[in-house]
Amino acid sequence: MKLSRFNIVIIIGFLAIVGVIIMQLFLINNAHKLAKKDTEDKIFFALQEVLEKLYKDNQTGLLVANQVEKVSDDYFTVNVNYEFENTVLEHYLISEFQKNNLDVDFEYAVYNCTSDQMAFSNHINSNGKIEPIKCPTCFTKNPEYTYYFAIRFPDIKQNYFKNLNQYWIFTTVLFLVLIIYVYSVVLMLKQKKYTELQKDFINNMSHEFKTPLASILIASNYVKQQNEIKQNPKLLKYNQIIVNQTNKLNEHIEKILYVAKTESKQMLIDKTNFELKPVLDLLKDNIILKYDKEIDIKINIAKPFKIKADEFHVYNILFNLVDNAVKYTETKPEIEIDVHENNQKLQIQIKDKGCGIPTKDLPFVFDKFYRVSRKDISNIEGFGIGLSYVKKICDLHRWKIAITNNSDKGITVTILINSKDYA
Repeated sequence: MKLSRFNIVIIIGFLAIVGVIIMQLFLINNAHKLAKKDTEDKIFFALQEVLEKLYKDNQTGLLVANQVEKVSDDYFTVNVNYEFENTVLEHYLISEFQKNNLDVDFEYAVYNCTSDQMAFSNHINSNGKIEPIKCPTCFTKNPEYTYYFAIRFPDIKQNYFKNLNQYWIFTTVLFLVLIIYVYSVVLMLKQKKYTELQKDFINNMSHEFKTPLASILIASNYVKQQNEIKQNPKLLKYNQIIVNQTNKLNEHIEKILYVAKTESKQMLIDKTNFELKPVLDLLKDNIILKYDKEIDIKINIAKPFKIKADEFHVYNILFNLVDNAVKYTETKPEIEIDVHENNQKLQIQIKDKGCGIPTKDLPFVFDKFYRVSRKDISNIEGFGIGLSYVKKICDLHRWKIAITNNSDKGITVTILINSKDYA
């Protein structure tokens, strides 16, 4: 299956987040090991200090090395090798644990060689408070030692995780990001599916409309040539209304098709070299033919510029702009098309003396389906896609386009063509 760029980005993003989470879990595991080792080192050091103090009280030196033995993660034994007082041991344990910043609960028991049993002592919490022992059965005998004590840390594993709170917070945040990312991707995929269905519907319906419209136009033009219609002004007028409305509907369908093509990235530009002046002359003639009113269009062009662009789309966008200038002028339309070089760019300016555009709407006029609300002109029909199509064609050619209000009346649309696209 061929992966689209959209799917590749989704997969890369998902792998990146999963990779970060795996790294975070790896860091947590390492931090847990370091915390465990650090705590065990402190325990060994504190118990060794306790052992040395006991031997110092007895005025003897340590007999052998490794008298502190780790039985399990939470259980240690200390071989003392001579009798000692429980109260002294407890005092040394509390003081050494506090000195080494071991804020953990612990329980200890002393082996009684007379009874061959572990003599249970106390449970001491992290702040030094003494409580009764909670797990007498947790202490086991060591047959290798005669005088020794055992110590266990019932909550030491929880203490390891408690020290990793910061890491767990970061991990939770990462998991939330992953969940939000997956949810967003699911929504985008659904939206993409709906958008594709919408595009297919628009394309199919538009093409289905164009076939009967073409038939209506052919029939209307045939009827128009009949003597009975020519001799009857009322029927001729009705027939012309059919033709005009059919052309208008066909124009709207073409715009919808343009939008569908741009959204599905089916619109391609075919660049050729052509003269701009004949295109502007044809545009002028077609605009005058389209409207049954007097229109003044002036074309000022410095020289016969040749441009490299898609002639079909260039004609369409210029026609669109001039057509808007005519539609949004209440009086006699006066339009000036000025073509000249400016800072190594070819500048096409279309000026009109229409009603202009409110300043608050200027930043949005190229947005798809955006329509400027006008109380003064209410009979203008459209979908708000003409200027978005103009902007799309300019973007495909890598040209710049801008719309500004004139100081007196109307607007000026400026298109800047790159130096490499004209001669």
